[in-house]
Amino acid sequence: MSTDLHGRTQRLELSDQNLRSFEAVVLDSTPEGIVLSRSAFYPGGGGQPADHGVLLWLGVETRIVGIRKGDDLYLIPAEGDPVPPVGTVVEAAVEDERRSALMRTHSGLHVLCGVVFRDYGSLVTGGNMEPLSARMDFNMPEVPPGFKEAVEDACNAEILADRRIDVRVLPRKEAFDIPDIIRTATNLVPEEVEDVRIVDIVGLDTQADGGTHVASTRQIGRIKVAKIESKGRGFRRLRIAISD
Repeated sequence: MSTDLHGRTQRLELSDQNLRSFEAVVLDSTPEGIVLSRSAFYPGGGGQPADHGVLLWLGVETRIVGIRKGDDLYLIPAEGDPVPPVGTVVEAAVEDERRSALMRTHSGLHVLCGVVFRDYGSLVTGGNMEPLSARMDFNMPEVPPGFKEAVEDACNAEILADRRIDVRVLPRKEAFDIPDIIRTATNLVPEEVEDVRIVDIVGLDTQADGGTHVASTRQIGRIKVAKIESKGRGFRRLRIAISD
C-alpha cells in the first residue's frame, strides 16, 4: 500500500504538513465516524495526538474531535453534531493553533532525541506529547552531573542553528541502510511497511517517523527541560516545555 493512503483515504498531510484546508467527498458516514476521500487531518501515532477541526457542508458545521484508525480513517464527530451524507462534498479545516503547536513540539522532541543520542548514546524507550509539552523516555542507567542544564543548552543551540528539517520517503532497504535510523530501543516500523518516511534534522537527527514537523529548528521556539524522573532501573523520563 502507498504510504500516502490509509484505506480509501488519501493522506494529504504526509506530503504537505502546512495544509490546513481541503475539499473531499464523504465515502462513509455514521455518528461514530466519517470517512473522506482525502484528508489533511493527522490521525495520531508515534506519540503525536490526532488533529481536531471542522467539516463544512450545505451550510452545516461538523466538529471533528478525534480520529480512529482501522481499515479506513474514521473522523470522529463531536457528540450531537450532524454528519454529512455519503457523496457530500465537504470543505474541511484542520485546527491551525493545535496542529502548529504539535508540529513544534514533535520537532522539539526530535531535537531532544538527537542531542541525547549524540552526547550520551541513549536510545528512546517511549514518549508522548500534547501541544507545547511532552515527555521522552531514554535507556540511561545514570544521570551525569549537570545533565539537565547541558541537554537544555544543547537543544536550544541546535534550535538557534536553524537546521533544516527535511521529509522524504525511501524504500525500506534503502532507509534501513542509513546508520542509526531507528532511535528507539525497539524497531517500531512494521515489517510489512515497504516505504519508510524519514524525518531529517539536517546534521543532527535522522529517523523513521510518520508525524508532522516544522520546516526548520528555529520554528520550534525554545525548549525547557522541566523535569527528569526515574522510571525504573536504567530508564529516565525527560519532560519538556516549548515556548516562543
